[in-house]
Amino acid sequence: MLNTVYRLVSPKRIEASFTDITLKENNVLVRPTYLSICHADQRYYQGKREGDILRKKLPMALIHEAVGRVMYDPKGELQAGESVILIPNQPSEKDVVIAENYLESSKFRASSCDGFMQEYVKTDRSRLLRVPTDLSDEMGAFTEMVSVCTHTVMRFERFSHDRRKRIGIWGDGNLSYILSAILSELYKNCQLYVMGIHEEKLATFTFADQTFHVDHIPYDLKLDHAFECVGGSAAQSVIEQIIEHIRPEGSVALMGVSENAVPVNTRMVLEKGLHVFGSSRSGKKDFEKVIELYETYPRLKKYFLNLIGGVVNVKSIQDMSNAFEYDLNSSFGKTIMRWDV
Repeated sequence: MLNTVYRLVSPKRIEASFTDITLKENNVLVRPTYLSICHADQRYYQGKREGDILRKKLPMALIHEAVGRVMYDPKGELQAGESVILIPNQPSEKDVVIAENYLESSKFRASSCDGFMQEYVKTDRSRLLRVPTDLSDEMGAFTEMVSVCTHTVMRFERFSHDRRKRIGIWGDGNLSYILSAILSELYKNCQLYVMGIHEEKLATFTFADQTFHVDHIPYDLKLDHAFECVGGSAAQSVIEQIIEHIRPEGSVALMGVSENAVPVNTRMVLEKGLHVFGSSRSGKKDFEKVIELYETYPRLKKYFLNLIGGVVNVKSIQDMSNAFEYDLNSSFGKTIMRWDV
């Protein structure tokens, strides 16, 4: 079966290429229907990664957040037309200690193999999850991002001590919004403080107890734990603020991606006995946990509806480029491509 794959061949240049699909018994053929653009996709599209990385990765189909419709399942376990969430992590082995998203042998869509910008996707059936009937395809499209936050929260519960009276979250973007909403539901008796730089974005964090501009954080604000959701060039100053405001033996979760090395005041990390841990990507169990959270805390779905920033109809390569440009100029929320190529 001939398949069309839409690959980024150089910054801002997408071309169609053709591949042959041969299904094995454990494969399922899925047609993507709604794709969500992530900052990582934008960095590739805009050419913001280093030149040697781009030369190594491209050409490559972008997008690792998507839902689709089952076209054919050789085993008949999934019915044609069923809506499914596509899981981007592609493990090839299991480890009793290391999670699938941290295994060096795992591949990841739109990073180490083609993403979901394809006419059809051949995937292992273990990489699919049925979309609940009460979850819209638009929201289902960015389940991966919610799963990343869920993964971090689950790690936080393993690593942190039980005093969780005050938690700080640095960042006012989509990642911080999702993470803060989840924390607000899981820890009802905890006070949440969100720090950012955009007042209009901070105003959307209605579930936080208080928000602060990073330049006006009260000097006497003390936190039990903190989450960093910024990354980039601002990571150093954010981590410095976290170390300043966190109490001894607190946990610090690093979630923001930085292209360059970030200096850290290790003297104060040692002096306070801080537990600093990183989290990246997610695995199938994290996707399953998201569905469980939606069922247990239905208010999360109402919060996340606010993240659907725009839905762009995509029927051509020009429409794909338009969607990325639209997303680049969007100040908040997720840009969704209604995939109809």
